Amino acid sequence: MKLPEKSAKVMLKVKKLSPFHSIGEVETYFESVSDSQAIACVNWSDFQYKPEVSFKIAHTGKEIYLQYIVREKYLKAELLNDNDSVWTDSCVEFFFSPIEDGSYYNIEFNCIGTALIGYGFGKVNRERAGIEVTSKMLRHSSLGTQPIGHKEGDFSWKLTLIIPVSAFYKHDISNLSGMKSKANFYKCGDGVKEPHYVSWQPIEFERPNFHLPQYFDEIIFE
Repeated sequence: MKLPEKSAKVMLKVKKLSPFHSIGEVETYFESVSDSQAIACVNWSDFQYKPEVSFKIAHTGKEIYLQYIVREKYLKAELLNDNDSVWTDSCVEFFFSPIEDGSYYNIEFNCIGTALIGYGFGKVNRERAGIEVTSKMLRHSSLGTQPIGHKEGDFSWKLTLIIPVSAFYKHDISNLSGMKSKANFYKCGDGVKEPHYVSWQPIEFERPNFHLPQYFDEIIFE
């Protein structure tokens, strides 16, 4: 089946910073930044629940600094080991295509920072990164690191991340500066009471599917 082409073009410029010494300093920096990007596209009529989600992003050349800010009525964080199926928990995701070679990374986190990295050219036959790769990503969640059973209420949380260029383990990237890449950002929760699939940029497809790089948009690293 031929997939529809995305028409609108969006460009996100990622500010370059001098490196910070800790993830706490990254959090302090993001507190001073008012500009954020909303993750607010509800693409499928069967999944109308939309939590309030935004992200902030910057880079140092060697690392991407990324923070998700979430308010939602369901909370679930039952998975503790990297490369578990974190999309079944309260989950945020960064899908990233560094260069135009058809491949992309899916980098996913539940709300307490358990991570998954996959690589490939489509949704099937994706290769999971080893723990030696995922462990190099620094994470701090405002919810801590302990498991959380499914809850319903009014929950707010932040997840701050430092993603080194080594996370893009299939590409030889020494410095992000000046790169033109493509990405999309997501919030999902397949295993909560109201499953949801919300994106930064819209997706025109018949059923929930984030693995559609033709709907990634351009990001430029200063």
